[in-house]
Amino acid sequence: MSSRTLQQRLADGVVLGAEGYVFELERRGYVKAGPYVPEVVLDEPEALRQLHREFLRAGSDVMVALTYYAHRDKLRDVGRDGDLEEMNRQAVRLAREVAAEGDALVAGNICNTWSYDLADPAGSGRVVRAQYDQQLGWAADEGVDFVIAETNDYVGEALIALEACQALGLPAMVTFASPHPTTTYDGFDFVEACRILADRGAAVVGLNCSRGPETMLPLLERIRAAVDVPVAAQPVPYHTSAAVPAFESLAADDGRRLFPIQLEPFQCTRFEMADFAVRARDVGVDYIGICCGGGPHHVRAMAEALGRRPPAARYSPAMELHPVMGAEPERHEVMGGWEAAS
Repeated sequence: MSSRTLQQRLADGVVLGAEGYVFELERRGYVKAGPYVPEVVLDEPEALRQLHREFLRAGSDVMVALTYYAHRDKLRDVGRDGDLEEMNRQAVRLAREVAAEGDALVAGNICNTWSYDLADPAGSGRVVRAQYDQQLGWAADEGVDFVIAETNDYVGEALIALEACQALGLPAMVTFASPHPTTTYDGFDFVEACRILADRGAAVVGLNCSRGPETMLPLLERIRAAVDVPVAAQPVPYHTSAAVPAFESLAADDGRRLFPIQLEPFQCTRFEMADFAVRARDVGVDYIGICCGGGPHHVRAMAEALGRRPPAARYSPAMELHPVMGAEPERHEVMGGWEAAS
């Protein structure tokens, strides 16, 4: 575990996070789109170890255990509920192993379960709590610095996650995401949702996933003004808008839904994510990261924009040295292409 706590690091300045593991590993051929269950933890641990290491080299202060969707109901969908405990324990071990290479924090991870039912909050809540208790018990055994309870659609489910963390004495960062434009699924304005979790003792509150930089930033300003605890922001690196605030609803010109595996036309560049990092810092966001669709190149650019020089900065672009993009006098443009001058 890290030599400094999350709270100590937040007191020193912005903590930089990196997520989006399941999207990135799906692109690399190690996670199946659709169920998005992190079977890679057991089947290809070296692939996960390498991605952790790339995020660490890019500047992330936190290695997040890949236990997103590693709960019993999702594992049952792919016939692997028998691997529940080993998958959760192994995910923390891998995150801890790589975190030790750079004194990064280790975060346990729980998320929306799809088991919470607003028509039966008490009964479904017991099911959710049992799933969280299992995952967090194993995470605590293996050793984590704090827990990220994320992608919450319901305040009710988020409160269960927070209570499960508190029962184990684990600081919790609780973040909301919803395809709904203004409220959680149980009808709370996102600002009020964050205020409720902060009042109940969450160490950090904020937003992750669903929204891109442009539709997350206005909400972040309101959340920052409403709570006294640190605020987190982990947007998706996609161009969302006031008309389409969440990436789940992005569509092609012919109306085809592009989420989740045809989103490339809406991808943010590394420079746009670097700009987001600066703007988020300037409105007072304390924990700045990236979610589904993010890659190490985004994280490196964000780190550099925040004034850091992570190990991967050794290989940051130097376009003046490129034979086409550089300013070499012997090159000139011909009919839209490039040819060597005679």
